[in-house]
Amino acid sequence: MFPIGDENAGNAIKPYVNWTIIGLCIAVFLYELILPPARLDAFFLQWGAIPAEITQFRDLHGLITSMFLHGGWAHLIGNMVFLLVFGDNIEDAMGHVSYLLFYLLTGIAAGLTQILLSPSSTIPLIGASGAISGVLGAYIVLFPQGKVRALVFFGFFGQVILVPAWVMIGLWFVIQLFSGVASLGAPDVGGVAFWAHVGGFVAGAVLVWLFRDRDSVARQNAVRQGHQAWQRVPSSIRSSRDRF
Repeated sequence: MFPIGDENAGNAIKPYVNWTIIGLCIAVFLYELILPPARLDAFFLQWGAIPAEITQFRDLHGLITSMFLHGGWAHLIGNMVFLLVFGDNIEDAMGHVSYLLFYLLTGIAAGLTQILLSPSSTIPLIGASGAISGVLGAYIVLFPQGKVRALVFFGFFGQVILVPAWVMIGLWFVIQLFSGVASLGAPDVGGVAFWAHVGGFVAGAVLVWLFRDRDSVARQNAVRQGHQAWQRVPSSIRSSRDRF
């Protein structure tokens, strides 16, 4: 299943931070496209998170800058679609500044998890998927019954179905976890950093309790449950708007 949309029920703020993150990732990737192969490799080594360096407390900036690098069109598009679908609701549930801090912290936690499993690796970690996994962890905690439009392929044919978030995200997490376990002991040749996904997801599911705005979460869930539930929410919550 691949998500293509969800219900933005009760959102009261524009997801400026989410849009900015997506814009930065796209801008950096377009810059990568103009680099010759040798310079691109050097670029990844300079700005990616290299476990062997991080464990020696060198080039720690890579834990943050690596979140804005991507290794190809599929890598970029897949990550940005997930962030576009799920990030706006989480930004609304936290406020702009809190969401940015949450995103960066879960991305760092994701990188450190992967580094813990391969501390001597010299292959740079790149991609936003660790931080996005944190967003998914927050989403399944706050809005497990939220409806997600997912594209499912049956052979050559695709079908859009509506599934609860706990099914869509839960299945995704199980795949990451089993893939991570299967990768233990395998040669370090690069590829998908499954443990970064697992670490980011768990960090997001935990940190969301510190960063969530109770009123916004109540507003979103009330709208999802229907108009009558929405009317029972205090007017101070129903009228809330931009928060930082």
